[in-house]
Amino acid sequence: MNLEKLKKVFSDNGCRRIYVKELSPNDNSKNQVYLGGSFDILNIFPVSDISSDNSGDWKRDRFKASVHFFWITQDGSICEAPKTQLILYPKYPEVRLSGFLAGCENAPSDLMATRMDGRILFLAATEKGTLLSYVCSQESETARNYKLLGDLGKHGVFNIIDIQDSNESRNILIRELARIHSYEWIKSKRLSRDGMIIPCNASNCGGYTLEAELGITPNGYSEPDYLGWEIKQFAVTRLDRIGSSVITLFTPEPTGGYYTEHGVESFIRKYGYADKMGREDRMNFGGVHKAGIVHPLTGLKLTLPGFDAENNKIRNSDGCIALIDNAGVITASWSFTSLLKHWNRKHNLACYVPSQNHKEPVLEYRYGNLIMMNTGTDFILFLKAMASGDIYYDPGIKLEHVSGNSTTKRRSQFRVKANTLKNLYYSSEIKDVLT
Repeated sequence: MNLEKLKKVFSDNGCRRIYVKELSPNDNSKNQVYLGGSFDILNIFPVSDISSDNSGDWKRDRFKASVHFFWITQDGSICEAPKTQLILYPKYPEVRLSGFLAGCENAPSDLMATRMDGRILFLAATEKGTLLSYVCSQESETARNYKLLGDLGKHGVFNIIDIQDSNESRNILIRELARIHSYEWIKSKRLSRDGMIIPCNASNCGGYTLEAELGITPNGYSEPDYLGWEIKQFAVTRLDRIGSSVITLFTPEPTGGYYTEHGVESFIRKYGYADKMGREDRMNFGGVHKAGIVHPLTGLKLTLPGFDAENNKIRNSDGCIALIDNAGVITASWSFTSLLKHWNRKHNLACYVPSQNHKEPVLEYRYGNLIMMNTGTDFILFLKAMASGDIYYDPGIKLEHVSGNSTTKRRSQFRVKANTLKNLYYSSEIKDVLT
C-alpha cells in the first residue's frame, strides 16, 4: 500500500475527503482513540444509532454512537469492525473511537493495540454513511508519502487530504441555483423514488420542486441532500428581503411524554384548544413555544432538562427538550439522543434558498438569487439557541370532527427566524448566485 493506492480505495468507495491523525501512544484499543473536543465530529463521521449511558453522575455520563466502520487492509480489501462506536463525553466535551478491533477478522491489532509512536490513522466517510479507515506505521511507504505532502487543511486534531476540490461541490451548487433562479416560475413538482417527475399540489411543494430541479430523489440514507449539502427552501414575501422570514429547521415527532404514551388525539383533547377561526368541531395545538415561557393557549412551558444553559454543557445524557404542564408533567419530549445525530450530520453544510409561489392558473414557484450558505455546527449551538429563544417550537397539530369520526394531523416544527440563523453555525454567508 502507498498513499496513491490508498486514496484510490477511498475514492472508489465514494469518499470525498480523508481525515488524518498522527496517533499518540494513548491512541489505542485500550484507551480509545481521541477524535476531538466537541460534538462537531458528528458533522464529518456518520453514525447510525445514538444511545445514552446515564450513570447518575453527569461526570460519567456519555453518549454511545454506533458506526458502520471498516478497515482497509494492505491489499485494498475491506473488513468490517462491527463493534465500533463513537463515545461522546459531554463533561469535557470530547469524542473517542472505541471497539474498532472487536469482531474484525483482519483488524490491524499489531498497530492499534499498542503504544507505538508515529502511527498514522486515515478516516473517511462514504456517500452511503459508512466510515472507512486505514492505519500505518511511521516506517511504511504510506507514511513516507504522507510526510511529503506539506501544508494541509485542518479540522481539529485532523489534517485533511481532499480527494476532490473542497470548493467543487459549493461551486456546483451555486451554479445550479443560478440556473434555477433564471427560470423564473417553475411548475410545482416532485421526483418519485424511481426518478420520475410527478405533480405536487401540497403546501410543502416548494422544497420538493427545488429538489426535483436538483435531481434529488428520496433515499433511505440520513445524509445531506446534494453533494454533501442540506438544501432547505423557505417562503418569503420579497426575494431581496430574506432576513425577516421564518425557517422550519426540521419536524421531528416527540419521542416521549403524554404525546407518545397516549397518542396525538388524546394529547390534543387534553392540551389543545378550540379552533380560533371559528371552524366547527375542530381543536388545534399550535403557537410559538419558547424556552421558559408558559404559552397562553396550551398552558405548556418549553424546558431543557439536562442542559446547563449558563455553561453551555449537557449535564445529563438522558436530557431532552420537553413541554411541561403546570404540574410539571412532561407532555411531549424530544430526547437529546434522537436530535443529536440528525442535527450535526444533516446541518454541517446547509444551504437555505428563498422562494415565492402563486397558485393561479397553476401552482408555481420561483427561487431567489440571494441564498444563505452555512458551514460547521454543533448540537450545543442548537441547544444554546433553544435556551435563548432563537429556536422555538411552533407546531401545526389539529383534530378535526372532534365529536364524531375524528381525524388528526401532526406536524411538530422547530423554527428560527432567518436573521438569527447564523447563530447556529460557525460560518454563515449570504451569497448572490449571480456573482
